[in-house]
Amino acid sequence: MSDLNKLGLAEARDALRAGDVTSVELTESCLKAIDEADALNAFVHKTPEIALERAKAADDRIKGGDAPSMCGLPIGVKDLFCTKGVPSQAASKILEGFKPEYESTVSQQLVDAGAVMLGKLNMDEFAMGSSNETSAYGNAVSPWRRGNDDAQLTPGGSSGGSASAVSADLCLAATGTDTGGSIRQPAAFVGITGIKPTYGRCSRWGIVAFASSLDQAGPMTKNVRDAAIMLETMCGHDPKDSTSAELAVPNFEAMLTGDIRGKKIGIPKEYRMDGMPSEIEKLWADGAAMLKDAGAEMVDISLPHTKYALPAYYVIAPAEASSNLARYDGVRYGRRAQLAQGDGITEMYEKTRAEGFGHEVQRRVMIGTYVLSAGFYDAYYNRARKVRNLIKKDFEDVFAKGIDAILTPATPSASFGLGEMTEADPVQMYLNDVFTVTVNLAGLPGISVPAGLDSQGLPLGLQLIGRPWDEGDLLNTAYALENAAGFVAKPGKWW
Repeated sequence: MSDLNKLGLAEARDALRAGDVTSVELTESCLKAIDEADALNAFVHKTPEIALERAKAADDRIKGGDAPSMCGLPIGVKDLFCTKGVPSQAASKILEGFKPEYESTVSQQLVDAGAVMLGKLNMDEFAMGSSNETSAYGNAVSPWRRGNDDAQLTPGGSSGGSASAVSADLCLAATGTDTGGSIRQPAAFVGITGIKPTYGRCSRWGIVAFASSLDQAGPMTKNVRDAAIMLETMCGHDPKDSTSAELAVPNFEAMLTGDIRGKKIGIPKEYRMDGMPSEIEKLWADGAAMLKDAGAEMVDISLPHTKYALPAYYVIAPAEASSNLARYDGVRYGRRAQLAQGDGITEMYEKTRAEGFGHEVQRRVMIGTYVLSAGFYDAYYNRARKVRNLIKKDFEDVFAKGIDAILTPATPSASFGLGEMTEADPVQMYLNDVFTVTVNLAGLPGISVPAGLDSQGLPLGLQLIGRPWDEGDLLNTAYALENAAGFVAKPGKWW
C-alpha cells in the first residue's frame, strides 16, 4: 500500500490487525511526509528514533494478539504535553532546553496503548493565540490555499501545528488542548475533526498550564470515528489531577450508530452575530437541515448571557495565566537571562521574563495581574466569575428542557492569512473565539466537524455542544452530521 500516511486511525488499525501493513511501514511513511513538509513548520521536534522503536514494539504486540485500538498508530503530540526526554517548550523561549524527566498522563496513556509518537507539534506560545503566530518556533502554516492565491494561511490556534499536521497527512492524528477553542477553531480552519471533552474527562497532569479551570486535552483527527477511538484512550481518572473525574470511560466508537432520530438539537438565537458572513449563516442553516433530515428535532433556544462570554473569558483566562506563569522565573528550569554585574534577584526575574515571554504572553500576564490586583479584584475577576456561573446556568436550563445537543458555527470566518490580523488590534484576534469560549466557561464537551467550503475553497466547520459527560452521544450526533455533510475535500499539495 502506498501513501500509508493518508490513512485514518480506524483504517490503519484494521489494516494492522489484518496483517496488511506493519506499524514500522506506517511510521516510515509518516516520517517521510514530515521531512518533506518543513514549509508547514508543523513538527518542531522530530523524534524518528523514538517513533521507530515504538513502532517495532507495537508490531510485536499486535502479533501477540494484545493490541488496544491505538496500538501501532503514528500520531503527533502538541508541544504543551510534557514528554520524557524530549523537548517540551510550550513554544516559548522561556522553556528553551527543558526536557522533562516524566511523561504527561495523557501522553503516557497513549504510550501505554502502543501509539507511536512522531514528534512534537507547533502551537501558540503557552497556548495563547488563535493563529499560531505567537510561537517561538515561528508560524505554523496551513496546508490549504485560497483558490490560486499563494498567500500563507493560518491553521488556527493554539493547536495550529496539530491541525496542519493532521490535515496534511503528516500523522494519522494528534493531541491538542482547548482553553477557549484551541482544538475546535483550528480543526474548523483545516477541515478536520476536533473534540474538547467535558472538563475533568482528561487529566491535565503534565500539560503545561495556561488557565487551569478551562484547559482540557482532546484529539484532532481525520474523522469522527477516529476522534472516538483516540478520545477513549486519552480519557480516564488520574489521582495526580484533583479536577480529574472518577467516571468510567465508555467505548465511544461502539456508540457511533448514526441514528439520531428523536434527538432534540438546540439552535441558540444569541449566536446570530451582527455582521456574520452569509457563508457561515448558510452553513449553519444547512447543518440544521441535515440533522433534521436525519430525524432530529430542531428547537430554537436562548442562551441569554452569551454576549458576556468573551469579556468574561478574557478576564478569567489571563488571571489564571498570570498566576500559573509566575513559576517561570529563571531559577529552576528553562532559560535564565545573562545578568550584568551588580544585578540582584529582582533584575534576574525581570530580564528573564522580558526575554523569555513573547508579546502576547506578556500582554495576558499583565492583564491578569491587573484584574487580580487589590483594587480591581471585585470589579473584574469576581464579576467575571459570576458571569461564568450565569453562562453555565444557561446551558443547564436548556439541557434540563430535554435538549440533547446544540448546533452552532465553529468559527466566525474561514482561515485568514498569516499577518492579516496584526498585533495592532489584538481584540480582532480574540473575536475568533466568539463561538467556542462559552463551552470552556461551562466545562461542556464540544466538537467541530468539517461541513463545507467557502467561495475560495477553504474549509468551514460546524460545532456541536453536548451535555456534560455525554461525549458518546455528542460523537454520535457529530457522526450523523459528518455522514450527511459528506466532506471529503483535501488541500492540494504545494509544500
